[in-house]
Amino acid sequence: MNKIIAIDGPSGAGKSTIARELSARLGYEYLDTGAFYRAVALKLKQSGIGQNASDQQIGDVLRDTRFEFTDGELLLDTVSVSTAIRTPEIGMLASVFSARKVVRDSLISVIRTCVQDKDVVAEGRDTTTVVFPQAWLKLYITASTDVRVRRRFKQLRDYQIETDLHEATDDIIKRDQRDSERELAPLAKAQDAVVIDTSDMDIEEVLQGILRIVADR
Repeated sequence: MNKIIAIDGPSGAGKSTIARELSARLGYEYLDTGAFYRAVALKLKQSGIGQNASDQQIGDVLRDTRFEFTDGELLLDTVSVSTAIRTPEIGMLASVFSARKVVRDSLISVIRTCVQDKDVVAEGRDTTTVVFPQAWLKLYITASTDVRVRRRFKQLRDYQIETDLHEATDDIIKRDQRDSERELAPLAKAQDAVVIDTSDMDIEEVLQGILRIVADR
């Protein structure tokens, strides 16, 4: 039976970096569930679909959308969008559209199909509670707001996206609020998830801690 390690947590906590490295060390597939929602936001924006669009309008666009995800590379209608989906605007739109049932119903089946018969490390914001509630191991990775802002700022710069600390702070605070207060699948810690606060830990310390948990199981 395939094993799924599901990782949730707020933006800037280090989920993506940890998930990528953990998957490499374990020889598992890496799956960024949030990238799918960002890709949907990008597609809807490109299609002229606004935040107040009807479910039918959104559904019509999604029915004509093709997703492919391999080794961390996301293709939207055969075009790589791994960088294009990382802007603050797309992040905000992804948080808004991910609260729509029509979007979630469409993507959950797509995401689950991607991991059939594979060992994966999947990360997102409702990975442990909604997408993979029966995951073999659940982790909730968090960090202080200040630390997450600095990490988000660096991440945007690494993607060569112009920003400043004020914008990064505003982005983190607003996304935290939207993700935790949305009615449908809000960001939350699964009851059986192991909590890891990375505020005062480097990547290697976090990874060694998780690898010990994996070994114990």
